[in-house]
Amino acid sequence: MIDAENLTRKFGELTAVDDLTFHVEEGEVFGFLGPNGAGKTTTIRMLTGLISKTSGKAQIGGYDIGNSEDMQKIRRMIGVLPENVGLYENLSAYQNLDYYGRFYKISAEHRHERIEYFLNLLGLWDQRNLRAGKFSKGMKQKLAIARALIHDPQILFLDEPTANLDPEASKTVRDFILELKSENRTIFLNTHLLDEATRICDRVGIMKTKLLAIDTPKNLSKTVSSTKTVIQIEKINYKIIEAVKKAKPGKVEVNGNKIIVEVVDAVEENPDILEAAFTAGGRIQLVTEVNPTLEEAYLKYVRSSD
Repeated sequence: MIDAENLTRKFGELTAVDDLTFHVEEGEVFGFLGPNGAGKTTTIRMLTGLISKTSGKAQIGGYDIGNSEDMQKIRRMIGVLPENVGLYENLSAYQNLDYYGRFYKISAEHRHERIEYFLNLLGLWDQRNLRAGKFSKGMKQKLAIARALIHDPQILFLDEPTANLDPEASKTVRDFILELKSENRTIFLNTHLLDEATRICDRVGIMKTKLLAIDTPKNLSKTVSSTKTVIQIEKINYKIIEAVKKAKPGKVEVNGNKIIVEVVDAVEENPDILEAAFTAGGRIQLVTEVNPTLEEAYLKYVRSSD
């Protein structure tokens, strides 16, 4: 659905995006992660035709972003939430959406249905007649999301969609993105919120001008460390520690009254580990599982690129 090959953008001597190659499947939620200035927004701006590429190539739905005729077709296929929302602040929320619906030649009846649906879903229907200039930052963000969807696009480019939103509104938007995914829409998401990426993205790319890594959040997390079983025992002694090491050869650490064991499959391995600790006289108080996080992987890749 989205293909980039050696995509590059330079601003004079500055290379903002360097030799990106990736593929996004139809119906996939794909996230781009990276620090400020990593080139995430520049990538979206190239893919959506807002700026030209310096070199390389990219296609959206089989159409070439470097071809002006193809770009017209691409614009009808995509919805875009830009970094700066750019609403018409003298128009009401309803009028903003109605204007864009007219632009895409949506019938009056269908426009009204879609405007009412999105404004209700995003909690803005009661404010539909209020000028957008009177909206808070979060309300403007939600209105811009509705605008990106008014013409029913199959591909969405979202640049920090939950920026400026409170926790409740952020959850509304995340749930909304997952609902759109269930409709087999393709979603390209820029975010610096790693928890958000873990929750909603099928795959993520970590970039810092260059693409540093790309995989599922779970697989990227595993590149940093293994899953660990943490056993809290009332009183630890040498006999218990040795029994656990015998049951699970490999990395076993002791921290205070906790034994920390690296495991591959916790469901399969934990019963033997716990039985060994118990049989050796260990009074087990608590068992927890610690999984590697996307944050650990992100920091590893970004710091290694310096």
